[in-house]
Amino acid sequence: MNLTTREQALLLELTQTLSSSLDLAEVLARAHGTLAKLLPCDYAALCVSRPERPGDYEWLGLGAPGILFAHYPELAAVDFVRESAMQQSNVPLRNPDMLSRKELMRNLLYLRGRELGLPLEHVLAVLLDLRQDWHGGFTLYREHALPFSEREQAILDDLTPHLANTVRNCRLFGNEATRGDLLDALFRHQGAECVVMDPPEHEKLRTPGATELLRRWYPEELKADDSRLPQELREQLANLRALGAKRAPGVDTWTRSGGKQYLKVTFVELPEQRGHRPWVLVLQECSRAIPIPEPWRQKLSKREVDVVQGILSNWTNETIAEDLGLSLNTVKTHLRNIFPKLGIESRTDLLYQAAWRQKRG
Repeated sequence: MNLTTREQALLLELTQTLSSSLDLAEVLARAHGTLAKLLPCDYAALCVSRPERPGDYEWLGLGAPGILFAHYPELAAVDFVRESAMQQSNVPLRNPDMLSRKELMRNLLYLRGRELGLPLEHVLAVLLDLRQDWHGGFTLYREHALPFSEREQAILDDLTPHLANTVRNCRLFGNEATRGDLLDALFRHQGAECVVMDPPEHEKLRTPGATELLRRWYPEELKADDSRLPQELREQLANLRALGAKRAPGVDTWTRSGGKQYLKVTFVELPEQRGHRPWVLVLQECSRAIPIPEPWRQKLSKREVDVVQGILSNWTNETIAEDLGLSLNTVKTHLRNIFPKLGIESRTDLLYQAAWRQKRG
């Protein structure tokens, strides 16, 4: 889509605002005015939730009346917006993409909203892929008759990766940053090592275990000098900086494959500090295979367990079939039987549920 000069200027202003702080409420407050010019609406809301606390939603509103949030727990079960957005992350949807006008007017969320004085005539919503343990949903609401246009839907599509990065970064580091200096807080960040760079080459700090982790993954390159960042990580950082606001979703997460493990590196651009914009490289050594939760084994046959282990090793159906000596159709049949036994809807949901159970221990 070709943006007008005004739209380009507003989008640039908005993306800069979204990376101006690690306090999510503060960022949204700063962004509200620009967002209203770019995507006019009566109000907007961002919802963040964690899988271990289903139904416990953290709402941040941009002009949204508090009554919407106060009554949401009773409306969540009939929320057609959430149900539709959950089908595909990072894809903005207008309400005609979710249900027909006739279906909308019979929907319990719509009817209850009108009873509460919230005539939700039109919505534009997107599920943000945060690539962490949180769900993020961003929704714009209009109470009047003018629907959201396909052009506004496309503008939100351009904005979506910046929104997702903002929510993710604030959730990763925001709580620590409020307790003291952000760079010191990184040393307390659990489950990962960090390297903080002041691009292009100056390293500000690294957590105690970062050097040893990088030595394991780049033994030849760091044999002579383990104080430098490996070349391919420096190149990836340079590429991300060059892309600027044009970065696509997912490009700020990079992996290096090993045998039974892989190195995951998440590049996070921090707010400006003393005239510089440092970057954090979050280094995580991850197992390739997620262990099967023990309760699942009790519900499945031995062959079904083998198929699930293949999925949790990120194998394709073809690879699973080859490894187990099965036909591709047999693997698909096993999957159709496995999902209802585990109360799971899809392959993605299986991976997510297993990873969540692993994290909970």
